[in-house]
Amino acid sequence: MAVSLAKEHYKVTIMGSGPAGLTAAIYAARANLSPVLFEGPQPGGQLTITTDVENYPGFAEGIMGPDLIDATRKQAQRFGTEFHYNLIAKIDDSSLPIKVTLDDPDATTFTTDTLIIASGASARLLGIPGESEYMGRGVSACATCDGFFFGDREIAIVGGGDTAMEEAIYLTRFASKVSVLHRREELRASKIMQERAMKNEKIEFVWNTVVEECLGDEKELKTLKLKNTKTGEITERKFDGLFIAIGHIPNTSVVKDIIDTDEHGYIITAADSTKTSRPAIFAAGDVQDTVFKQAITAAGTGCMSAIEAEHYLEALHG
Repeated sequence: MAVSLAKEHYKVTIMGSGPAGLTAAIYAARANLSPVLFEGPQPGGQLTITTDVENYPGFAEGIMGPDLIDATRKQAQRFGTEFHYNLIAKIDDSSLPIKVTLDDPDATTFTTDTLIIASGASARLLGIPGESEYMGRGVSACATCDGFFFGDREIAIVGGGDTAMEEAIYLTRFASKVSVLHRREELRASKIMQERAMKNEKIEFVWNTVVEECLGDEKELKTLKLKNTKTGEITERKFDGLFIAIGHIPNTSVVKDIIDTDEHGYIITAADSTKTSRPAIFAAGDVQDTVFKQAITAAGTGCMSAIEAEHYLEALHG
C-alpha cells in the first residue's frame, strides 16, 4: 500500500518512535518545523516490552512502558507531528536536500532538509522458547530498568562480558542471589570486573551452562531449562527472573554506509552533540548511546537533536 505523505519535502524527518524520536518530534513540532516521523517495525521501541517504569521523572507511582510511549506520542501529535508506520529503506545525501525512499511497494520518495536517526538498538536475545512470552514477566534485558522488582528473589543472568558482570553486581542490591550462567569456564570480562563479581557473596557462577527454555505458568517465569555444554545433561532450576546481558545491536543498517559508526555499529556523534559525520544528519538515543541506554537519556538526546536540527536550518535558510 502506497504511503500518503502530506508533503513532498520536509524540514525535519525523524526515524524511530522511542523516547528519543518522540521527544525530537515534540521539540521540532513546537518550533513550527512540522516534522514527519516514521515509526518502523516496533513502534515505541523497547519501552513497549517493558512493564512498570519507575525511574522516569514525573510519575510518582510509576507508569507502564506502553502507556508512557502512548502519552508521549499523543503529545507529539498535539503539536502537529505527522506519523507513518513505514520503514525508511534508503537515504541519499550525496546532494542536499536529502532524498529518502520508503519501504512501501511504490518505493515512495521525498526530500528533507534534516534527518534525525532515533532508530534505537535491539537487545541481543537468546532466541529460545518462552523468552519472548515471558519478556517483561520475569525475563528482562535491562537490569537498571527492572532489577528493583526482584527484591529478595533468586535470579539468573546470562553473559560473560563486562556488562554482564556490572549488571550482576547491580542486581545484588535487590536479589537474594544472582546466578551467572555462562557457556564456558572462563569469562570475557576484564580481570577487575571478574574479581569484583567473584568477591560478591551473593553471586554464584554456573559454568558450562546455557538456557534452553523459559518455563512458567503463563503469567510469569518460574523455572529455566538448562543444558550442560560439556555433558549435554538437561536440568530444570527454579528462578524468579532471567536477565540477558549479551549485548545490543544498533538499528543502523540503512545508514551504516553513509555515516561514521564504531566497530559495533553505533553511530558516532560529536562530543556533547548529536551531530554525525554528515552535516544534515543527527543521531539520538540508543542508536548512538553505548553507555547509559535509558529512556530518560534517550529523551534528552532527542531534545538535543531537534534543537541542533533547528540551528542547522536557521543557518541554512537564514
